[in-house]
Amino acid sequence: MNRVIHFEIPANDPEKVAAFYTGLFGWKISKWAGPVDYWVVETGKDAPGINGGILRRQHPEQPCVNTVDVENLDATMTRVTESGGQVVVPKMPVPGVGWLCYCKDPDGNIFGMMQPDSNAK
Repeated sequence: MNRVIHFEIPANDPEKVAAFYTGLFGWKISKWAGPVDYWVVETGKDAPGINGGILRRQHPEQPCVNTVDVENLDATMTRVTESGGQVVVPKMPVPGVGWLCYCKDPDGNIFGMMQPDSNAK
């Protein structure tokens, strides 16, 4: 079964939003050393849950997004379109992490899919 493994929160001011969630929930948030501005969110280890990230908002209506772990991204992207969904951001590498794309379900909700691959570049 494929599970939600990550969430993303878009923000106009990521540092301010990081401080908000750190103060509110005690989340540990640190800037990623990767090639884009991204803040990694650790929500804890004491109970079930997922970690996520904060990124700079790209457009005014950019939603929060959940990302689902998949074994084969290409095959799952095909199943998205065959099932009435749409791939809206094509497969791209997240260096050292894996392969990522963003899709819409038939009702227009955005979600991500990630195929882990530490060799992704």
